Amino acid sequence: MTALGLTLLLLLDACSCQKDAPEPNSGEQHRDDEGHEELPRQLVVSPEVVAGSDIRTTPVRRAALASTLTLTGEIIPEPDRSARLSSATPGRLEQVTFNEGSTVKRGDIMATVRVPDVGRLRGAFAAASARARASRSNAERLAALKASGLGAEQAVVDAEADSRAQQAEVRALGEQLSAIGVNADSGTGFIVALRAPISGVVVARDAVVGQPITPEHVLGSIVDLSEVWFLARIFEKDLVKLRAGAAAEVELNAYPGEHFHGTVDYVSQQIDPAARTLTARVRISNDEKSRLRLGLFGRAHVEIGEPTQAPPQLVVPRDAILEVGGKPVVFVKAPDGDFVLHDVTLGDSAMDDVQVLSGVSEGEEVVISGGFTLKSLLLKSTLAEDE
Repeated sequence: MTALGLTLLLLLDACSCQKDAPEPNSGEQHRDDEGHEELPRQLVVSPEVVAGSDIRTTPVRRAALASTLTLTGEIIPEPDRSARLSSATPGRLEQVTFNEGSTVKRGDIMATVRVPDVGRLRGAFAAASARARASRSNAERLAALKASGLGAEQAVVDAEADSRAQQAEVRALGEQLSAIGVNADSGTGFIVALRAPISGVVVARDAVVGQPITPEHVLGSIVDLSEVWFLARIFEKDLVKLRAGAAAEVELNAYPGEHFHGTVDYVSQQIDPAARTLTARVRISNDEKSRLRLGLFGRAHVEIGEPTQAPPQLVVPRDAILEVGGKPVVFVKAPDGDFVLHDVTLGDSAMDDVQVLSGVSEGEEVVISGGFTLKSLLLKSTLAEDE
């Protein structure tokens, strides 16, 4: 066979193989289609699971959204829940037992300081105490002599006055020792313990072992973050709309889509001449994860008491809205006790209420607590069916 004939024969064989071969990835495509079956829409949950997961519902209602005023601001500490650690007398740091981020309790030892004045004060206190005891004994002796007719009344009066003066000096020296953190009645040496003035989290430290310190030196800052303030800025034109005690929702840039509830605690009485704004304090309780941190920036939506002029719409609490497959959904409790997944179309929102444009009807019971448990059960049942 010639070379040309052999080449034609190989080409014809290759074409035949391509026609017989299956389409590429056709099996993989089929398997992918099977993996994206629609989620089940109904869940049967036992009463024990409902009680244990704290699953609660509320009816869909028709209402007009409250009008709100949006203010920008940031998280700051509450002054009564913050403290600074410093030494009441000059000295040198011997030991530091805290760092930024440390959680401390009131009374915990945070540092020790070597204070030369402690020795002088202890000596003065001991000497004053000895003089006071001697003066007291002398006054009692003179009083006994006077009672037996052998002493003069004036001597007793002078001795009592001297005794009181000596006791006053002892108290003064004892208070000086207490002010710098030293027990006047016990202890030796020149070491003073610095204790945490409040319970909280250390947010700053400026302390190095061996450095000399003075009463003006702040060694650390402690903040109790269980409650914080959101300090918001108000323009003059909006001041008339705002009132102390109004409910507020705070959205922080660090946690998009999440809302922290609070109350307007105070509206300032003085305007900032440069920015032409006032400030409003919104008091917020921190969550169990302590996510509210100092300096976080965001917006506060404050209720101004006037409902919008739009006609009432169907609304549900914000806690009822979940996301499944990238779409908003709610769980509706059916009359037979089952929970049904409903896709919903959302509208505007204000003060924890969200408008629902479609997907639910007025009076239906939507889940507002325990929804994540139902979502987990739903996804788990889907995986079980796939297996």
